[in-house]
Amino acid sequence: MDTPLSPQLNIIIPAYRMHTQSFVNVLDGISEADALKRIEGRTNHVAWMAGNFVNMRFGLANVLGIGEQDPYEDLFFQGKALNEKFSYPSLVELKENFHRISPAVYGALLTLTDAKLVEIIPLGMDVPFFPETLLNFIGMCIGREDYLCGQIGLMRRILDYPGMKYDVDEQLNY
Repeated sequence: MDTPLSPQLNIIIPAYRMHTQSFVNVLDGISEADALKRIEGRTNHVAWMAGNFVNMRFGLANVLGIGEQDPYEDLFFQGKALNEKFSYPSLVELKENFHRISPAVYGALLTLTDAKLVEIIPLGMDVPFFPETLLNFIGMCIGREDYLCGQIGLMRRILDYPGMKYDVDEQLNY
């Protein structure tokens, strides 16, 4: 595993890598038709969850100065509510965007300094329990990714897929 410049990221880097692998594993085998199913009209579907996960990676890329834009930002930015009138991208498209942005974000995370991590990132969220620093934003993204993988894992079981495996069939270097 790579070593980040800032020791503050010694927890973030393994979590980022684990979430990268978990994203691949949790979507494994889910059909495009099942990815659009909602439970009793009350849940988000897997395609929305996966799209929001990928959008988090693009959001992090944006804050880190990587000049890449999520092609589906209008559907997912800031957890925009699922709208059944919208046409959501396929899992194939979402995975392609995920594999395109994830290595760039990983590389950028490794180069962050302690000084950069304490910079204020004005997100306009008015969250009273933590300052809007880059480090806190990164942690927030990691937390959201964890939540979304758990949600997709639950949907796997509800849709009668086996639980997510933790094997590494596809070796990812980011």
